[in-house]
Amino acid sequence: MGVLPRTTAAISAAGALLLLAVVGSTVGGSSEPALGAVTSSANAVAAEPVQLRTSAATTLTRPVFTGPTASTSRVVYLTYDDGPSRYTPKILDLLKAYRANATFFVVGSQVRTREATLRRIRNDGHLVGNHSWNHPLLTRLSPAQVRSQFRRTDAAITAQGLPQPRCERPPYGGFNTLVRRISTQRRQSMIIWTIDTRDWALPGARVIVRRTLGNVRNGSIVLMHDGGGDRRQTVAATRAILRGLHDRGYTIASLPMCR
Repeated sequence: MGVLPRTTAAISAAGALLLLAVVGSTVGGSSEPALGAVTSSANAVAAEPVQLRTSAATTLTRPVFTGPTASTSRVVYLTYDDGPSRYTPKILDLLKAYRANATFFVVGSQVRTREATLRRIRNDGHLVGNHSWNHPLLTRLSPAQVRSQFRRTDAAITAQGLPQPRCERPPYGGFNTLVRRISTQRRQSMIIWTIDTRDWALPGARVIVRRTLGNVRNGSIVLMHDGGGDRRQTVAATRAILRGLHDRGYTIASLPMCR
């Protein structure tokens, strides 16, 4: 299992202006780097983006930056990208110990060598989303290539007895009108994030924990990675994050739109 690509790509000027206008910002800076979300301040909360229409009858999928909030308690959504990998079972053990649920956005090419781990994710009560076949920047692909990235991953997931995913996360958080249109056609929720821990850059477990607990709010979607490289820091951080969220009275749940 090789390390997934960590390339940098610029958002077009028009795309950047649109995102600044309708998204606001997400916490933690860019991821891997991230392209779908624009960051300004450490404590910013992502605004709900407006709907863009291709026709009077068709509304494009709206990227989700913040999950549903709870009225009687506080809820947070932990998400893990780029797996499954050899680190995933360790994260699953921690989630089980804290009776927490998460959402795993898996890479199709990784599933082929970690089929049992994928099944365990589901059997442990977590949800699985589509994170493409081999982690390309989708905004650089043709429509047929984008569809292939998602369809191949859907096939790898369902081949293990899991239901077809109902949500997807574009690699690097990179999306444009084409990617949104395809998500709409596939009837998928496009999940981005509220807090980017930037754990992929290996800043140290304490930094990952601080970025999470220092910015978490009711409904926050937290981005971490269980694959794509050395994830020992993420495993260590997950333990402290779960403890910290538990002590603060948070419910740690899977994203309901991915059910």
